[in-house]
Amino acid sequence: MAQVTMYASAMCGFCHRAKKLLKQKGVDFDEIDVTMDRARKREMMEQAGGAHTVPQIFIDGRHIGGCDELYDLERRGELDPLLGAAA
Repeated sequence: MAQVTMYASAMCGFCHRAKKLLKQKGVDFDEIDVTMDRARKREMMEQAGGAHTVPQIFIDGRHIGGCDELYDLERRGELDPLLGAAA
């Protein structure tokens, strides 16, 4: 199974939606809350090529993007292979 990291904030609807999809797929992920942590937010932006909105999702170190991009991968059938759980 791939290593998934998500930078998120507590009150973000897109974050909750992305987490829901990952949980439905049985994926364990590391969640980094950037709500009140400027250093972590700066870290997220550096790793995500300047993206400043949450969530920012990484699969095995590869920047996937946000919630919309995660769901786009799912619709195209490309998410399961990235997660190492192709059905």
